[in-house]
Amino acid sequence: MAFPPGFLDELRSRISLSGLIGRRVKLVRRGREFAGLCPFHHEKTPSFYVVEDKSFFHCFGCGAHGDVIGFAMRADNLDFIEAIEKLAGEAGLVVPQATPQERERAQRQKTLLEATEAAAAFYEERLWAPGGVRAREYLQGRGLDPAIIRRFRLGWAPDDRQALRRALNPEFSDPLLIEAGLRRRPAEGEPSDYFRNRVMFPISDRAGRVIAFGGRVLGDGQPKYLNSPDTPIFEKGRVLYGWSAARAAVIRDGEAGSPGAIVAEGYMDVIALHQAGFATAVAPLGTALTEFQLHELWRLTPEPLLCFDGDAAGQHAAARAMRRALPLLRPGQSLRFVSLPAGEDPDSVVRQGGRGTFEQILSAARPLSTALWESELGTSRADTPERRAALERRLMDQIGLIADRTVQAEYRRFVRDGLFNLGRPARAGDRHLPRLRPSFVRDGPEPPPRSGARIQRENLFRMILHFPYLVDQVAEELSALEIPESDLDSLRRQILERDAPESGLDARAFQQHLVENGLAATVERLLSPSVDTTFLVRCSDPVSARKEWVRVTRMLTGGDRCVLAEATDDLISDICPESWERFLAARERALHEGSRGDDEM
Repeated sequence: MAFPPGFLDELRSRISLSGLIGRRVKLVRRGREFAGLCPFHHEKTPSFYVVEDKSFFHCFGCGAHGDVIGFAMRADNLDFIEAIEKLAGEAGLVVPQATPQERERAQRQKTLLEATEAAAAFYEERLWAPGGVRAREYLQGRGLDPAIIRRFRLGWAPDDRQALRRALNPEFSDPLLIEAGLRRRPAEGEPSDYFRNRVMFPISDRAGRVIAFGGRVLGDGQPKYLNSPDTPIFEKGRVLYGWSAARAAVIRDGEAGSPGAIVAEGYMDVIALHQAGFATAVAPLGTALTEFQLHELWRLTPEPLLCFDGDAAGQHAAARAMRRALPLLRPGQSLRFVSLPAGEDPDSVVRQGGRGTFEQILSAARPLSTALWESELGTSRADTPERRAALERRLMDQIGLIADRTVQAEYRRFVRDGLFNLGRPARAGDRHLPRLRPSFVRDGPEPPPRSGARIQRENLFRMILHFPYLVDQVAEELSALEIPESDLDSLRRQILERDAPESGLDARAFQQHLVENGLAATVERLLSPSVDTTFLVRCSDPVSARKEWVRVTRMLTGGDRCVLAEATDDLISDICPESWERFLAARERALHEGSRGDDEM
């Protein structure tokens, strides 16, 4: 029901949150907060905190979060109206009378939530029973450990049309289970369970209560993923999978300890990212991001990171999200876009490359303004006034969708700077202008065409930029290496002139030192993921980077035919534009080396 303005605020102000919770939980003051054992899950070490001055409680163990009303609802199993009535009685306030219809609707919602919670418990129990062995093998084969499986309450729906009904009846009637989206009534015949032969992913609301499910079929059945239908407690366009857990992580870590919300495409991506330590990952439920979901993301962080799959469908989803977000942009409220290697998704990246690889990819995220520029420029050439005019019209049409006048004006300035930059060569001291994947100020002209050997030399420097402590180990080899390219040679001199970086030096600080010493363009090119996406997987940690250093230096000192052999192996194992480019350049150099040898005989 709708209460008069100020009533709920008055109620909250009259009830001491720590006093209310302290009746059930032994609280110990820690600075400005109170800590104790969570009343909502079993634990031995306190992870439950009460912040009196901000009027909320939060458990870092189970994610429970709320105010005095939320605590009363959880602790006493009350619906919203019942909790307010109970607290108002304690506070000496008279509750505005609810209509019979409002009271009935609240009671109905409570019953539906009880049904979905009971179903989640049933599916979870079936997963760990002997009959769930196939589902457990599937999840373990996807790299999930038992702890993360239990944390997300994954389950198993048996291949039985009546299994859930038998488990939940007579406590929950068939009409109620159908209304909750747990059973379906066909045009002919008796009702059957909505989910069968599927790995189950419970979907929660903001408070962490199960409101729906996603199911992944085992075998060749279709559809591969199936979501609950919309119900009185679930509307898929208004829910993000993993939101309550991500919110808990944001509260726990704050802005400094978190990259912000990470938006992936599917359930497995979210769970894999949480397992890898990225606890702010969420996902829409098989649909394009809606306006409501965008606002939910901005409740978590000012600039969520959109990290869709590295295929055509993922790029299309990112483009749709960008255009849907444009009218909603506000000062300080935007999106950033993450580019994954072709054919990869967050799940596959963290499984193959680990946390370090994914962090590097996140660090290269592009702001929405740059993503918009790239999407409209595409592969077309804007090298004439007429083509630049066409590009300007397309961009200004998109920018016209931005409702906030201040943000719109900044976008127009950004585009005009970019169009001016397209009309002339880059010069030293240029301000940051839109180009493909920019991240630093350019300090000179574009580099010459890249040979296979140059690509390998670039990779050596990329290792140093990502793992600065390597300099101490490889300084002698780096000093003796033949580097004909002037830009790379300048970078080598600057690296060697600096004192050997200490172990654990922040890579960002090291990169910024080089940028500030006139090497911005070189550093930008080396750090761009578009240079060689396979590098990020091969050098995912310091150990693999050191091995890769040895491999590349052997290639470079072994002659062009050795480079060709390595490039051929790379092409066979990973056919992509980058490996093809390296192969052609290496073959050309090797042929040139052979003809030169024949001339000398």
